[in-house]
Amino acid sequence: MSFLSRKEAIILFLGDIIIFVFSLWVALYLRFGQFPNLERFNTHLAPFSILFLVWLIVYFIAGLYAKHTLILKSKLPSIIFNSQVINSILAIVFFYIIPVFGITPKTILFIYLVVSFICILAWRLYGIAFLGAREKQPALLIGAGEEMKELLREVNENTIYDLSFVSSVDVNEIDSIDIQEDIVKTVYSNDIKIIAIDFSNEKVSNLLPHLYNLIFSKVRFIDSHKIYEDIFDRIPLSLVTYSWFLENISVSPNFAYDFLKRTMDVILAFTLGAVSLVVYPFVYLAIKLDDGGPIFFKQKRVSQNNKVIDLLKFRSMAVHNELDGISKEARTTRVGNFVRKTRIDELPQLWNVFIGDLSLIGPRPEIPALVDLYEKEIPYYNVRHLIKPGLSGWAQINQENHPHHSAHINLTKEKLTYDIYYIKNRSFWLDIKIALKTIKSLLSRTGL
Repeated sequence: MSFLSRKEAIILFLGDIIIFVFSLWVALYLRFGQFPNLERFNTHLAPFSILFLVWLIVYFIAGLYAKHTLILKSKLPSIIFNSQVINSILAIVFFYIIPVFGITPKTILFIYLVVSFICILAWRLYGIAFLGAREKQPALLIGAGEEMKELLREVNENTIYDLSFVSSVDVNEIDSIDIQEDIVKTVYSNDIKIIAIDFSNEKVSNLLPHLYNLIFSKVRFIDSHKIYEDIFDRIPLSLVTYSWFLENISVSPNFAYDFLKRTMDVILAFTLGAVSLVVYPFVYLAIKLDDGGPIFFKQKRVSQNNKVIDLLKFRSMAVHNELDGISKEARTTRVGNFVRKTRIDELPQLWNVFIGDLSLIGPRPEIPALVDLYEKEIPYYNVRHLIKPGLSGWAQINQENHPHHSAHINLTKEKLTYDIYYIKNRSFWLDIKIALKTIKSLLSRTGL
């Protein structure tokens, strides 16, 4: 499944590049009324190639290379249009404010932007259709619980996957299962070559001796955990056990990754922190004129290895003195409402990143009182403290409704599923992906 997702993203990526180049050729043809010769085309291709790279990054931030891009056809026109508006602004800045290539293609640029929008939209809506036209492989799903039902619905209701679960077996009803009729016969009658199975479920072990002979019929067995993780980008707590953590979670040092991550933290925190000093006087005046209270708000949070740190923020709420750090009745001030929406209140945390208490990317640190509660109520909650927390994380960009500084068991359970996914799969590439999607979130004010 992960291979197919990568393949589709690569095809989308390469197709976009071809469309960008083709659109430039068409724009030159429309501008001059004749086929562009090689010299003219290359003269324009050189500077436009730099723009192509920037535009592809904009497309990535906009989510045009996400797994579900192919099924969001109703949203594609607006997504591509908004991306093209941003790309147009970047192109104007590139050619007119930084005229390093000696050309300012006013008419060509206008024509190109229109042509590329039409071509990209047509490519994404119709040209990419062959990706979903591949023959689906019949499969059998064996497991239990809501996650199995969720996986069944997701795969069978969307055309982007090359699987189709023609049948499913709920192992919670194993006593009423006729193995020969419900499984073996189903496999042969539907020519099933793939069985997705929850190997961690204790009840599945009773079926394994009966399934063994199917490998001689070239039936392939896949852990349903891996399929679920690849599709939903999270690892539900109900699917993991202590043995799963021992097998999949490792915090052994990775010198290259750790060094690069810390280097980027220091450089970006220093740079962004220095630039952000410009807004400090304005925030100071706004807060003082609003309610006259203190500028900064310092709060205890739990960091790596359960170390308690002081997290620094611009104060956005009326002063409260709760000993556990949870503002039960404090209200958000008028200025606080603005700095929260714009994420200005987070700027002082760049100091926490610079001194090493936080990273730019990682699970968000929690209040100690809430940590004590969650460790009692949520299995494996303390695993998120194995790594350094961050300003933004996998949960923040993926969970639509996440808890904010108040106790919420169910939402925190869901949040932990994303945190565990990040801990298992963390890499420099995943950090870049989170950073780019965080930028998108900030620009759209959808929040973290």
